[in-house]
Amino acid sequence: MAPERAVLIGLEVKGSRPSFTVDDSLDELALLAQTAGIAVRRRVTQRVARIDPATFIGSGKLEEVVALLPELDANMVIFDDELSPRHQRELEKALGENVRVVDRSALILDIFAQHARTREGALQVELAQYEYRLPRLTRQWSHLARQAGGGTARGGAGGVGLRGPGETQLEVDRREIRRRISKLKEELEAVRAHRERHRTQRARAGISTVALVGYTNAGKSTLLNALSDADVYVADQLFATLDPTIRRVKLPSSRVVLLSDTVGFIQKLPVTLVAAFRATLEEVTEADLLLHVVDASHPLAWDHIDVVEDTLAEIEASRVPKVLVLNKIDLGQKDQTMRDYAALGYQAVVRISALQRTGLDDLLGVIDRVQSDQLVMVSLLIPYAKGDLLASIHALGVVEDEWHTAEGALVKALVPPWLEGHIKRALKLDED
Repeated sequence: MAPERAVLIGLEVKGSRPSFTVDDSLDELALLAQTAGIAVRRRVTQRVARIDPATFIGSGKLEEVVALLPELDANMVIFDDELSPRHQRELEKALGENVRVVDRSALILDIFAQHARTREGALQVELAQYEYRLPRLTRQWSHLARQAGGGTARGGAGGVGLRGPGETQLEVDRREIRRRISKLKEELEAVRAHRERHRTQRARAGISTVALVGYTNAGKSTLLNALSDADVYVADQLFATLDPTIRRVKLPSSRVVLLSDTVGFIQKLPVTLVAAFRATLEEVTEADLLLHVVDASHPLAWDHIDVVEDTLAEIEASRVPKVLVLNKIDLGQKDQTMRDYAALGYQAVVRISALQRTGLDDLLGVIDRVQSDQLVMVSLLIPYAKGDLLASIHALGVVEDEWHTAEGALVKALVPPWLEGHIKRALKLDED
């Protein structure tokens, strides 16, 4: 089957100050299209004073695109920004039913649907697709909505019921999609509860979590493989892996941490995706330390950092301690601009090449040191019946003194704050 052929359209609004220039953003959009298996025929840009309320781009530019499509044998138009439902409808009318109108959000959702390999990933993507498409549903879109995220295969939105008196097919479709959205949210809430139980078990076992975050294609999965000898799928493309992976990693101090890989971020990430991936992103917000992995060889490395910082703030993860990991140094560091890492809240900066496995010992040492810096001194009497708590202190903390008494082990140690809280809660429960 021949790939779809697209024209990319980018808009520059006078007076706006986006992080990415329109050309840089279209470069990224072209990579997204390539990842989705779409052939890019041409790019079209326009500089405007304001966005056209009906057709997004101006009428003259729209006529230019209409004439250009048959000349290029293109059957798709991809806009670099999210289109409103009205923009979507008016553009579909103007371009005709043989031309697909897609915006950046829909393209990213399509890529996510292709790359989700687990049930959780599929559920999250399907929810995001339905919530994106519901306000845009028209006669042309109704068949697409039924295909979102494989809902038909599971007896979801594909099974549209009988119409009530006076109901149009669109009204039936909307009602069924809302029903499917409600069902997906229930299933994802169960996933979220399952993850929470796992986090509680990890806390009881006394194991810290270090989460990898970063712009898409920064090398997070390659780093996870290098540090843990995992076999996570790696490819030089955007959003190669979506589903979270957790592996054990031993630090120089012999302490063990859980290293988790999460979905990559990107500029203009659809809001529906951030909401749908809440359960996955909680692995970031609940982590003890974040490793912000950056492709240091990318000319827009600092812009990528800013996007990730903004996303972390959006999901309320800014409070988590973090280390900046400048990856791919074997390819050179393109952006030599010096910035105050400490002012951005980073505990340290490490330069590595995950692919070449250089700088990894330094990184592990930094993780060890940063976690040690966060330790607090405690003096606790641990009953012998609570040997698991004592084991956690030895595994995650630094024991300075330990005495054995008739009642239990009296321990003086440096431990992570969360472990101190966990132990005190456990001991209080015993006292009750």
